[in-house]
Amino acid sequence: MTTYTVGYIIGSLSTKSINRILAKALMRVAPPGMEFREIPIKDLPLYNHDLDVDYPPEGKALKDAIAAVDAVLFVTPEYNRSIPGALKNAIDWASRPWGTNSFTHKPSAVIGTSPGKIGTAVAQQSLRSVLSYCNSPQMNAPEGYIQFTPGLFSDDGEVTDPTTQKFLSDFMTDFKAFIERVLTVLPPR
Repeated sequence: MTTYTVGYIIGSLSTKSINRILAKALMRVAPPGMEFREIPIKDLPLYNHDLDVDYPPEGKALKDAIAAVDAVLFVTPEYNRSIPGALKNAIDWASRPWGTNSFTHKPSAVIGTSPGKIGTAVAQQSLRSVLSYCNSPQMNAPEGYIQFTPGLFSDDGEVTDPTTQKFLSDFMTDFKAFIERVLTVLPPR
């Protein structure tokens, strides 16, 4: 059986992010054959085109981390009906300079949680638009808009609700199958 390395990017910079807890839950329910590595984004400076000629080490480390994985899982909150600035900044760094876009042919999936009933739906649509421009094949279904309620997850990512656990397990099983399909058709660049 092939094992896929999945890099995950958490859109929130908070160490206590509910999306960090969701990421832990996703890893717990993932099928065999998936390994996970966090791709950190907190130390990136603000993207500036002037730095393309002398790419900073933080930007290079991000690009290297993405290159080292088979796929990327975005776990993001919603800030003001869009994606967090830190996440957009990371995508800008990873997709530059022109011609070195780290997301080209890199399979991706998007999921998120928030206390609101629409569970990051608007942010996810915004993120999907950006990833489309970055030529990242996206798993568009199932969509994962998780309403976070107290006790839904333990701090270490255990899912306490059986319906949510099944949904997340199915989401990760579908993501693994999507990664396999994409990498069969579009070999990494």
